[in-house]
Amino acid sequence: MSSQNKLVRLIARLDIKGENLIKGIHLEGLRVMGDPQVYARRYYEQGADELIYMDIVASLYGRSKLLDIVRRTAHDVFVPLTVGGGVRSIEDVSELLRAGADKVAINTAAVKRPELISEVSRRFGSQCMVLSIEAKRQNQDRWEIYTDCGREASGVDAVEWAKQAVELGAGEILVTSIDTEGTRKGFDTDLVKAVTSVVSVPVIASGGFGQQSHLTEVYAAGADAIAFADALHYNRYAMPELRNMAQELDIPVRAV
Repeated sequence: MSSQNKLVRLIARLDIKGENLIKGIHLEGLRVMGDPQVYARRYYEQGADELIYMDIVASLYGRSKLLDIVRRTAHDVFVPLTVGGGVRSIEDVSELLRAGADKVAINTAAVKRPELISEVSRRFGSQCMVLSIEAKRQNQDRWEIYTDCGREASGVDAVEWAKQAVELGAGEILVTSIDTEGTRKGFDTDLVKAVTSVVSVPVIASGGFGQQSHLTEVYAAGADAIAFADALHYNRYAMPELRNMAQELDIPVRAV
């Protein structure tokens, strides 16, 4: 039910640990890449439609350096900024928005207390409340939600959870496949399709981009936005190349 009459957004995703931009595979084996602000500014200048910052250890260890990073980035970057990791309360959301975030992404705290979705949506608007789903395939047509940055199995069905979260007020869903994340082997298009078929809000597909054909596959699965990390951080592709690829494939993206 996710509509595709709008432009598909090309998003740079930056995973943060402490003060550093990091990159892993299956959300593990993290490698330090550098100063996230430098990368964020580069992707903005290259024409990224949006940026996503995810603090990948905040839900384990409490609040982090993320507020400072967001404040600094907001001075240099003038596209929508989604920030997630360790967001547990209305106060956390409020702090991030004051620091310069446009949207917040919540995973662990929402699974533990689903009412938080409604609270954020009522207070700040549904467009601000992004449900972050990190899921692992259990069988051909079932995926399980993992919390604490892919460390803890929740027992929650990912597709049912997406549907419930939208009913509670989530205005967007970030879907990350732990199975494909960092592999360069393509998105879990079955997961993306399963989610987009049951929700009416935009869905961001994250995890697995490696080559041009993967754009066609994930767009056909219903993705409203595509997040890139590995491809950008390792300079395998620059944002303008990704945009050109999408245009060649007749995927409707913003002209820059």
